[in-house]
Amino acid sequence: MIIDVHTHHVPKGWPDLGWPGAPRLRVESEREAMILLGDREFRRIQDDCWNPSARLEQMDADGVDVQVVSPTPVFFSYERPAAQAAGAARVFNDLALEICASERLVPFCQVPLQDPDLACAELDRCLAAGHAGVEIGNHVGDRDLDDEGIVQFLQHCASVGAPVFVHPWDMPDGPRLRRWMAQWLVGMPAETHLSVLALILGGVFDRVPDSLRICFAHGGGSFAFWLGRFENAWHRRNDLVGVSEFPPSAYLERFSVDSVVFDERALRLLVDTMGEDRVMLGSDFPYPLGESPAGSLIRGAGFLTDGARAKLLGGNAARFLGR
Repeated sequence: MIIDVHTHHVPKGWPDLGWPGAPRLRVESEREAMILLGDREFRRIQDDCWNPSARLEQMDADGVDVQVVSPTPVFFSYERPAAQAAGAARVFNDLALEICASERLVPFCQVPLQDPDLACAELDRCLAAGHAGVEIGNHVGDRDLDDEGIVQFLQHCASVGAPVFVHPWDMPDGPRLRRWMAQWLVGMPAETHLSVLALILGGVFDRVPDSLRICFAHGGGSFAFWLGRFENAWHRRNDLVGVSEFPPSAYLERFSVDSVVFDERALRLLVDTMGEDRVMLGSDFPYPLGESPAGSLIRGAGFLTDGARAKLLGGNAARFLGR
């Protein structure tokens, strides 16, 4: 069973969300549309975002049996009042169930993460309706994953057995980051590993039960490469860094990462650091910076044993999903 844990959807239109600048879709043909933020063009997409037949056809071509299908982060609406974000979440979550009617497409919901009570309520509603887990952004404004309200939500996810997929979003902006897609090439990895640190150094893993299943997108950012630096800092500047009960390396079995790193040397480092039980196939389908064909890096990695390859291609994801 080949399972891709990192894919996204965009519905083919949705009701007016009710605030200026809200996301909307300009459908330009049967196979192409443009995501708009108010009147600003954000991203051109194709029908594999909303058409399950197109998605399943590509999965067959790539040899993928199951996709976890998560929201596109631009729709999170964490910057809006919580009631508005909750309304947007209901809209996109219900439409996701229509897209994911096939048992091969496993929907993850979104929640109004800025309000833990509303977030828990929407997660419960979605689990009852057929969602299998939740995708969250890696921060809410200046609040990272060690924020008290977000910790409350993660504790709830652990209590109800909902797997959590963390995706970077709302990257830093500025003239130096507006060239070469630098927000995606630099900002996304940095945002991701900052939030891994927030769970560790913020003491979240000391407060959340180890039943929490949580995975970080994009290989966990640059966390694996810099683990030694974090470890050194925890020991040498414990007065500033040592908020967690144990050093960073003690928490590697508390979270997973996907495989979207595009280079065998990077994948080797990821597996060496995290262990072969903590890396799962992810493609970032259907977006152009994703891996295509999905799973090609893992399938072609010469350093993996057959057993490790099977874990990365699907076994670890099945455990993550509770299958």
